[in-house]
Amino acid sequence: MITLGALNDITHIRHAFFTRNGGVSTGLYTSLNCGLGSKDDPAAVRENRARAATRMEVTPDSLVTCYQIHSPTCVVVDTPWTPDASPQADAMVTNKPGVALGILTADCAPVLFADTKARVIGAAHAGWKGAKGGVLEATVARMVELGASPNRIVACIGPCIAQRSYEVGPEFPAPFLAEDERNRDYFAPARRAGHFLFDLPAYVTRRLGDAGVAMIQRCPNDTVAEEDRFFSYRRSCLRGEGDYGRGLSAIVLQS
Repeated sequence: MITLGALNDITHIRHAFFTRNGGVSTGLYTSLNCGLGSKDDPAAVRENRARAATRMEVTPDSLVTCYQIHSPTCVVVDTPWTPDASPQADAMVTNKPGVALGILTADCAPVLFADTKARVIGAAHAGWKGAKGGVLEATVARMVELGASPNRIVACIGPCIAQRSYEVGPEFPAPFLAEDERNRDYFAPARRAGHFLFDLPAYVTRRLGDAGVAMIQRCPNDTVAEEDRFFSYRRSCLRGEGDYGRGLSAIVLQS
């Protein structure tokens, strides 16, 4: 489990970027796979989620995740829902104590948010598509609806794919450069001619900064390279494994 100082300094929240360790799943899913959308044994996934909830000091029923679709959609959570009633969305916000907002990732960037004065928290799933589509700005906007102010928001970017592991094709940079010329900074030449290495966490950081977020902190981890600690969709695809586990990142407002 990884925590970051910017959120650790807030006394009335708990947060965690869970590693893949400490669960009961086996094989490709060893061991703390929290993704019910995987082909893992559902009973094992439920046990893993329950273990994570315990670490967050909430009941398993209080841990909510979305049916993530790489969208800019952010929902307000007033009461927990059951997993089979999860909305299609990629971010959540709440001002309700005891509701743990969970994001599932396997290379995409999990981002946890908090405004300590307004007592509003948020969580977002930011792959390249969601980040480019505005999921981070949507999360900030939803937090503002609940009384937060961007210049008080702390955002922490969890473990995700690092630039050295994120090779993209020749067509990939164009829409980013059309969006903003500054995005050129997030592409470096790859070894294969015409290909590039994309810096997802740096791009996410820039989007958060442009949204007015006051403090941004990043984990230095690379989910692709650190197999003993993290699940990775890209690593699984490169090996032809057919499926992969999902890591959990979560935040909860305490009473």
